Amino acid sequence: MRRIPLFAAGLSALMLTVAPAALAQAVQPLTVGQSIAGALTDGDAEGEDYLYDDYRLQLRAGQRIEATLRSEAFDAYLEIHADGATGEPLASDDDGLDDGTDARLRFTAPEAGVYILRARQFSGLEGGDYALSVSERAPAPLPGRPQSIRIGAEAEGSLDAAPEDDEGSPYRDFTVRLNRDQRVAVRLNSTDFDPMLRIGRLERGAFNQLAENDDGDDGLNSYLVFTAPTRGDYVIRATSFGGEGRGDFTLSLADGPPPAQVRNLTLGQSQEGSLGDASGSNEAGQRADPYRFTGREGQRVRLTLTSSDFDAYLELFRETATGRESLATDDDGLGQGTDSRLIHVLPADGTYVVEARAFSGGGEGGYRLSLDDLPPPPEPVALSVGQTVQGEVVEDGAMDASGRAYAAYRFTATEGQRIQAIMRSGDFDAYLELGEFGKDFTALASDDDGLGEGTDARLNFIAPEAGEYEIRAMPLGGGGTGLFSLELIDRGPQPEPGSVLVGATVRGSISEHSALNDEGVYMDAYRLQAKSGEKLRLTMVSNDFDAFVEIGRGDDSFSRLAFDDDSLSDTHAQLDWSAPEDGAYIIRARSYAPNQTGAYALTVERKP
Repeated sequence: MRRIPLFAAGLSALMLTVAPAALAQAVQPLTVGQSIAGALTDGDAEGEDYLYDDYRLQLRAGQRIEATLRSEAFDAYLEIHADGATGEPLASDDDGLDDGTDARLRFTAPEAGVYILRARQFSGLEGGDYALSVSERAPAPLPGRPQSIRIGAEAEGSLDAAPEDDEGSPYRDFTVRLNRDQRVAVRLNSTDFDPMLRIGRLERGAFNQLAENDDGDDGLNSYLVFTAPTRGDYVIRATSFGGEGRGDFTLSLADGPPPAQVRNLTLGQSQEGSLGDASGSNEAGQRADPYRFTGREGQRVRLTLTSSDFDAYLELFRETATGRESLATDDDGLGQGTDSRLIHVLPADGTYVVEARAFSGGGEGGYRLSLDDLPPPPEPVALSVGQTVQGEVVEDGAMDASGRAYAAYRFTATEGQRIQAIMRSGDFDAYLELGEFGKDFTALASDDDGLGEGTDARLNFIAPEAGEYEIRAMPLGGGGTGLFSLELIDRGPQPEPGSVLVGATVRGSISEHSALNDEGVYMDAYRLQAKSGEKLRLTMVSNDFDAFVEIGRGDDSFSRLAFDDDSLSDTHAQLDWSAPEDGAYIIRARSYAPNQTGAYALTVERKP
């Protein structure tokens, strides 16, 4: 990145649009049939990594709408939510207009009421102008009776003028009566669109899907092998991937290939096999050899599939009364070329099936499959803050859900305590994860190459509460083992913010002893008094790291109101900001990325 001399304040500034952190704002009314012009600006609400405007829509039960969001300034994204609901949207769209980065969302209201349409960016906080419109879509064509098809037959059809499902995807339905455990093969071909096959049953007029396939064994065409769980009528639905395709298609139905013979797999032993023309097929029509074994609840098993002839792939199923439930898959988990290793904790006593196959589905050749019973992972070793230990990651030790071997340590921290862990290894690329002890492990912090000296790791962490924590030392990729050293350092409590006056310049230095934010980035904090509407310019320059300045409120729970990274130059920050009200604010002078240190200068002045 280009550097400029310190205090090069004469460079022309580029204004960066900033946004309040999740501030509440009025939801604007919007009616179906209306088009408006809007803009995402620094006055709008902010999600995790985007700005947004919300609009209130009153819809009837079953009403079908189409919303479009166009912008030349950002990648448009639309969501629709039930009024007052949080979490995942009812529907969303990114590039549905298929003419760049504009969005088109089609939605059918499940019930009468108020819905919230959210106009936002796909990601980023750059903002800009947009055009939003909402129109009513005509009622979907009546589905009519599904066309019957018999085994051995081929049918031609078209998605032009076809009925549509609730998401606006056109489809044609075919019905067939099957006996219990009857196995059929369905193929959907088209040169006009990307075919998508679905199989299910009609229950109270609604389609209940049981299986689907997008790309079978012939390019974009679909191929699905299906075994009927009970006797009855089944619906084969021909549609397009993404729901946008139109055109002609051919659907064929045939007896399914014979299922692969299930062989027994013995714990602690290896089984040799071969994939070829004589192999059976799985439900997706892929060559596969299934193996059955009996497991118990909480048992930790390791499945390994190696082959010099094809790219190995493993899938683990649990056998239930209604069929097989997929539990886990693995492609290259062994970390050595294209061999697979899958480690899984079994959820219940019962019968399990592992499928040995090629990643592409059409591979052939010899292979070796083994099943091992792994003991529970050893308890994490007690480690004191301030201590350095020598350890070893071994293949048969503890392994995480991704099949990576690790060594675990536990330590006690007080609320707000700053902890730094440094891991060095000459045998593998060091990687650290830290989480709460005594629970299902979830990483609260992690680091790969934070020490900045090659492949060694340095992780910074602020304990959110007093208690015990677990730190895992492991290789970055699967398959690595070897020796390492781990040092746990107490960085003490978070330094209190200093103070800065309007018109002042502060020369400071960020070091390993500086405060940390929630992402483990070093920073210096300054308290500033500002009046409502006061227009300020914050300039931060550094020749040692990529400068990043932000302003917000709250010492312990910082709420960011605005920020800037590179508006002054490639690595220097300049933020123009207006105080929303009288009071104290916190300025954070920091680096863009973790583990960056060095000298800087911060200037606070009234905007010229």
